[in-house]
Amino acid sequence: MTTTIDPTALADQILDHPATKADIAIVEHQLGRYPRGMAAVGARCACGRPLAVVTRPLLPGGVPFPTTCYLTSPEAVKAASHVEADGVMQEYSRLVAEDEDVKAAYAHAHELYLAFRHEIAVKLGDTEEHIEGTSAGGMPVRVKCLHALIAQSLVMGRGANPIGDMVLDRVKDEFDPAVCRCSVLD
Repeated sequence: MTTTIDPTALADQILDHPATKADIAIVEHQLGRYPRGMAAVGARCACGRPLAVVTRPLLPGGVPFPTTCYLTSPEAVKAASHVEADGVMQEYSRLVAEDEDVKAAYAHAHELYLAFRHEIAVKLGDTEEHIEGTSAGGMPVRVKCLHALIAQSLVMGRGANPIGDMVLDRVKDEFDPAVCRCSVLD
């Protein structure tokens, strides 16, 4: 099921609250490295810590970066990794290839991702020519990275990405954005 999401309004809403020094410090601790190009927090845990961030399409130094919705929560990353390790990616790819409703919703997720990134690029003065047409996670024809698909569902909301939503349903006992299981201290 797809929902109506206005990428312009979503980009405005998210960029109205740029990443703070505290957000960047938490994400740096989550990732174990400085979060280059982090523009804002796109989704937060029930406790307020970042779950996924919105990253600039052009990183410092002019490096193109297509993964606009980036999963940072160690608990979410671990949950996605467990699903990937279980070999479920082939099942999701088969679903995208064979189920017309899922295929259409996944193609819509790809277009939504591109439109959202374009709005972020325009608002931040970035360029997209090196990543034009490339979204994330294998969209629109295959499932390559569940982390990216979950991040899109978290940032844009349920209905934005059918596979991201399915993975969130699958890992609910291990990771749920409405339940704080954060392991990173303040």
